[in-house]
Formats: sequence, structure tokens, C-alpha cells
Amino acid sequence: MNAPDSLSRQYQRRFSEQEEYRKLVWIAIIQKVLNPYLRDATSVLDLGCGWGEFINNVDFIEKRAMDLNPDTASHLEDGIEFLHQNCASPWPLPDDSLDLVFSSNFLEHLPDKQHIEDTLDEVFRCLKPGGRCILIGPNIRFLPGEYWDFWDHHVPLSDRSLVEILELKGMNIERCVPRFLPYTMSDGRNPPVALVKLFLSLPIFWPALGKQFLIVAQK
Repeated sequence: MNAPDSLSRQYQRRFSEQEEYRKLVWIAIIQKVLNPYLRDATSVLDLGCGWGEFINNVDFIEKRAMDLNPDTASHLEDGIEFLHQNCASPWPLPDDSLDLVFSSNFLEHLPDKQHIEDTLDEVFRCLKPGGRCILIGPNIRFLPGEYWDFWDHHVPLSDRSLVEILELKGMNIERCVPRFLPYTMSDGRNPPVALVKLFLSLPIFWPALGKQFLIVAQK
């Protein structure tokens, strides 16, 4: 697993010049796509939260964020509990205590499949019955070469492989979109936010540009 100082450098290199743009894009994703899955949640964990692009921009009674990056704490809004730990280790949370676990572009950075399985075991343990897990990430089925352009991508994941492991862990798949978002926002190509909102509002166009999956699973 990446050392904390390495994570700090990677985030600074990839995202420091786009922080405000990423915030606006995430607000659009939440409003246009994710809101139906968030409305009934009160206790939420952002897994591999990075700089808090998701958790900073949603309203819940209990908000938690988990990451190994030591810079994360300084990017989180007041009132968010920061869990600075390895996600594959036991979480300091009771069984059946979360309504939602959200994670974007994170699982592929874990060192191996066992770390992913251990993490998903904690997701399942901590979710309340009926609680949801929302996963977004690069889909290797549509990125056979580009997937490896990031040094810290370790585990090849597709919508199909994640659906399988989620079902094996006892989750029910509520929604699976193999092609959702374009691959990355770290390459400097930033279309106007208005265009991003239009794209998100028209799922018929997602397959044309989508290289990331969206999976919603329920306990």
C-alpha cells in the first residue's frame, strides 16, 4: 500500500491545480445522478476520500471520511470525522452503523485483491440492513492499456468482477452502469461545467464517453 508521503505527492501532482473544478464537477455528479441514493441516509462514510470532493458536498447528520493521505484532514469541512487508517484493517465502527459507504477511484489503488476483500468485509459489517454501497472507478474492460498509465493502479477491476465479489459478500446489486464517467480529470482537459451537467443529465450519451463504472449495491 502506498506510503502516506507518497499519497500526498501524488495528489499534489495530479489535482492541486484543479481542486475548484473538481469540486464543481462533484457537485454536479451528486445533484444529477447520486441524489436518489442519498436521500434516506443519515450516517455516511467516504472510503478513500482523497481531498473530500464527495463528503464535503453532501449533507448528512453523521459524516466520516477514511484515507491514508495525511493531507486529507486539512481538506475536510468541519464536522467530518477523519479515520486515518488502512481500510483493510478493522474499522472503529459498530456493526450495522452506516447507511451509506461511498467510494470513487479508490479500490484499484489497493495493493491486491485480498485488501479489497477485507475492505468489502468491513463495508458489509458496518452497513445497516438495507444500507447502500456506491462504487465508481475505472473499468478495465474499456481501458485495457490506459488503465495502467497511473503508477499506483495495482488491481485490474471491471464492473463484472466487482459485481461478482459484491454478490459473494452478500450484497444485492441495485444498479450497474458499465460506462458512466470519462476516465480521468487529471489530464488537464476540463470541459465547461455546464457541459458536464448536460452530459450527466443524458444517460443515453454515457456509453459514448464513459470509461468508469457506477455500481450501487444494497445489504
